[in-house]
Amino acid sequence: MLIKFIYKKLKQARYELLEDGTYYGEIPGLMGVWSNSKKLGDCKRELQEVLEGWLILKIRNGDKVPGLNFQSFVPQETFARDIKHA
Repeated sequence: MLIKFIYKKLKQARYELLEDGTYYGEIPGLMGVWSNSKKLGDCKRELQEVLEGWLILKIRNGDKVPGLNFQSFVPQETFARDIKHA
């Protein structure tokens, strides 16, 4: 379920070549999920890492994630406790 979510969001990513010659990438609707790099491939990899970190923090904090309902299959307090102790 999480992998499908990540792939779906990465397909929605938008990349732009900036005036300084670097690439900027973001995923619309996910505030704070963006990357910037000299090479497009590096920008894409960095964006995936940012998305994964963002998702882990959202789950750990019990925040809602647009398009993902992980609360329906994992008791939130158990999942949050296990992540905090990992």
